[in-house]
Amino acid sequence: MATPAALPPLPFNPARVRSYLLRLPLFTRLVVLAIVVFWLLEFQTVWSVVQWGSLAPDEIGLGSMYRLNTYPFIHNGFFHAFVNLVALTPLVERFEAEHGTLTAVALFLGPLSTFPAGLYLLIEKFLLHRNTAVVGASVWVFLLLGTEAIKTFKSHPYFSLGNYKIPTWTSPLFACIVVSILMSNTSFLGHMCAILVGYLFGLGYLKVFVPPEKILRWIEGKLNLLGRLPHYVSVDQKTYGRYGVLPTSNTMGERGTPLSYLGSSQRLGP
Repeated sequence: MATPAALPPLPFNPARVRSYLLRLPLFTRLVVLAIVVFWLLEFQTVWSVVQWGSLAPDEIGLGSMYRLNTYPFIHNGFFHAFVNLVALTPLVERFEAEHGTLTAVALFLGPLSTFPAGLYLLIEKFLLHRNTAVVGASVWVFLLLGTEAIKTFKSHPYFSLGNYKIPTWTSPLFACIVVSILMSNTSFLGHMCAILVGYLFGLGYLKVFVPPEKILRWIEGKLNLLGRLPHYVSVDQKTYGRYGVLPTSNTMGERGTPLSYLGSSQRLGP
């Protein structure tokens, strides 16, 4: 009797993936859950989730301003959602761990969604006179890559490519170009708008929209969010640490920004 061939080893360790997912902070979990739920809703035929929540220039009005917040959660198919989730999850997890859950909620449901959307609508509708609808969490992927690029530029201004020194802040621009070439139906304009807002955020020009820590601490204490909500990250990392446990070592500074997986803003229009 022939001995069955051994299965090839998996390219990743399932136990480590499971451990990582179980450690995700609260807002990151909710973002992942929302993306999955909206993807599952695409299977029903009663109404089109994509048409309902996409960022479509001609559909924006007083009664449809919700589109400025819904488009990052909606994707056009499994592959689109999966790639964006792989790219976005570590970036949002790192942001929430550094700034706190309440700050992440306020920013991602506020200026980090509406500003790229507003800039895209301004250029797409009023300058280019087009009506290309976009969806996808890659708006946050490229925005956070832009923010990280500014941080990296302050400590390491250049990286070498042969005999050339290239500013590190340009790395998201190269990534945007590569994604536009390799992946079809991506919105180059949408990604560029996200990168620009990420640059502004990294340079501190949008800090006026960051909620004051004094108010956030008052809310956290008044509602006892740290005690009531599992995986909640306090805004005051120095006092409470991540998940309410005082950190024993600084591991966040050792994490790199993932550049190998990039999402795409799916084009829906002609």
